[in-house]
Amino acid sequence: MHAYRTHTCAQLRATQVGEEVRLSGWVHRKRDHGGVLFIDLRDHYGITQVVADVDSPALPVLEAVRVESVVTIDGVVKARADGTSNRALATGEIEVFARGATVQSAAQELPLPVAGEAEYPEDIRLRYRYLDLRRERIHSNIVLRSNVISSIRRRMVDQGFTEFQTPILTASSPEGARDYLVPSRVHPGKFYALPQAPQMFKQLIMVAGFDRYFQIAPCFRDEDARADRSPGEFYQLDLEMSFVTQDDVFAALEPVLGGVFEEFANGKSVTQGAFPRIPYREAMLKYGSDKPDLRNPILITDVSDHFRGSGFGLFAKLVESGNVVRAIPAPKTAEKSRKFFDEMNDWARSEGNAGLGYITQKGGELGGPIAKNHGEEATRRLIAELGLGPDDGIFFAAGKEGQAAKLAGLARTRVAEQLGLIDESRFDFCWIVDFPMFEYDEEAKKVDFSHNPFSMPQGELEALETKDPLDILAYQYDIVCNGVELSSGAIRNHRPDIMYKAFEIAGYSREDVDTNFSGMINAFKFGAPPHGGSAPGIDRIVMLLAGEPNIREVVLFPMNQRAEDLMMGAPSEVSAKQLRDLHIRLIEQPGATRKEKAELVRPE
Repeated sequence: MHAYRTHTCAQLRATQVGEEVRLSGWVHRKRDHGGVLFIDLRDHYGITQVVADVDSPALPVLEAVRVESVVTIDGVVKARADGTSNRALATGEIEVFARGATVQSAAQELPLPVAGEAEYPEDIRLRYRYLDLRRERIHSNIVLRSNVISSIRRRMVDQGFTEFQTPILTASSPEGARDYLVPSRVHPGKFYALPQAPQMFKQLIMVAGFDRYFQIAPCFRDEDARADRSPGEFYQLDLEMSFVTQDDVFAALEPVLGGVFEEFANGKSVTQGAFPRIPYREAMLKYGSDKPDLRNPILITDVSDHFRGSGFGLFAKLVESGNVVRAIPAPKTAEKSRKFFDEMNDWARSEGNAGLGYITQKGGELGGPIAKNHGEEATRRLIAELGLGPDDGIFFAAGKEGQAAKLAGLARTRVAEQLGLIDESRFDFCWIVDFPMFEYDEEAKKVDFSHNPFSMPQGELEALETKDPLDILAYQYDIVCNGVELSSGAIRNHRPDIMYKAFEIAGYSREDVDTNFSGMINAFKFGAPPHGGSAPGIDRIVMLLAGEPNIREVVLFPMNQRAEDLMMGAPSEVSAKQLRDLHIRLIEQPGATRKEKAELVRPE
């Protein structure tokens, strides 16, 4: 017999009644029924009920052991008594009568419970993450993550992609988020950077003559945590393709993502066929976001013209001065009290906005301050154009276009959540396309890149030379699922002449490009194929499939919101010898402790 187990804790069935078995695992729960002790024994695979009574030599050992201790049980498989089977367990028709028990490792008193799903403070969960990972939900999430990655790899290989690994130690980039820097011991005063993404390397792989590349790539960015983004590090499905158009990238990626979601959707429906394509400007108008949740049926409409020269002076003045008014329907709100509308207005103010105007309807009877000021005839024209029913209300967001779009988008989401309109049984995908290549930076008073500077402008060099920069669109796209951006991507700018011109428009000289992006621009001078790609986030994919609101619930060992690993004590101070080897000394800011202020580093 094996030293530790003949079966896992999920394998035994009624067909094995009478067999002698050996199981090993953790004591999940104990139930003492006065002379009869029941133990739920848990391992990675599942749970088996173990029973010991006064006739069992194992009883004294099992009575004394704490939950979460690791034990090995020798026993015989028995059928459970009539009416006591547990359909929630795969092993629910049997139990193991313990004839012997060995404690492999005794557990101390636990800092947090493993059995059950009680909420516990985040700092405790992260400090004892190895215990948190024993809990069923988190354990299942991590297994799901592994299975999702395996599925993605298989699907990518089946599509003709080849997996390569790009460097982890690389050069710092002046673009994007803050880098994590790694000092060089053999080059005093110089630093490597951990890659924010393999962007330049994957493009160079195309220049090197490979055709379809992918990897499950670790990426590192020194940025603050969010619910859908881990601080420090994350993983993405990084891919790049040569001799492709935007349509080719979509055709390659849609079956991978759609197939993975169908495989792990757990009964939810997934967008079938080609994913909808929504131009950026349309998305900002109809949804108030470039990450629209298509499960939400509410559509935003620009109604500025309805208020131009109208009796509602406030909106009329705003429109005449170049601002916009956006309408957000609130379906079937006739039975809602005025409190619902006033609370929405208060919420908008709490978000730093002037507020949300509104119109109410009950059986076609108008109410609310805007209807009163705008006039009945004009209000009914507005309602008719929006195609609303006699019990539908309307909220209004007014202001500068960007500000109004953002408020309308947030209000659209909040109204749908408050009214229960979002269909939780679906995964709805879409592409956001036709992003603007440039934008005007009000603070710097200059034109700058609005997104990825390495994207190919639509119209290529001719567009850069003849069009207003703010009218130029890029072959740039995001893929979105249920309001979560999974990735950005682009058809790349592979021609040096177009790249120099694009950077010139954004205020960068030829020398700036040659200095900051020398590896890539020089490679393009030796023949680069047209190429493009994308990089969906693994963590976000698993978060959606697991139905988790926070990305930390699907990461094996996450950091907290301050980018600290409470379990391992990172970041940590290092010894003076280590600093000397790296030619670094620490300089504390005057009047501050090392923990209170950021430390500055400089080479000796």
